[in-house]
Amino acid sequence: MIVAGFGYRTGACTDSLFAALDLARAGHPPVTALAAPADKTALLATLAETLDIPLIGVAPQALRATPTPTQSPASLAARGTGSVAEAAALAAAGPGARLIAHRHISPDRMASCAIAERLDP
Repeated sequence: MIVAGFGYRTGACTDSLFAALDLARAGHPPVTALAAPADKTALLATLAETLDIPLIGVAPQALRATPTPTQSPASLAARGTGSVAEAAALAAAGPGARLIAHRHISPDRMASCAIAERLDP
């Protein structure tokens, strides 16, 4: 399973999400699911539908419980995690997941995307 996790600001658009995803997935296998905080999946639904892959809403407690290599003060203050994108990707991919692409930020700085992989046994 390869999950692209997203964090994005209010006011982000689908172009921001696509741009962040393109930056993160460069040179990596195709993603099989998208993930974001459960309360912010509405905008991401368009991207999931376009790519014809599932969208996973990640609970706030799962975001806070998932350690991330990136430690953004803004993300820590807003969501209790160092990177919403990294935490969403890792939590949605499940136990044993690892990041294969750390957080990438869209050129307009409205969205970020990270990619996690879990090798199924």
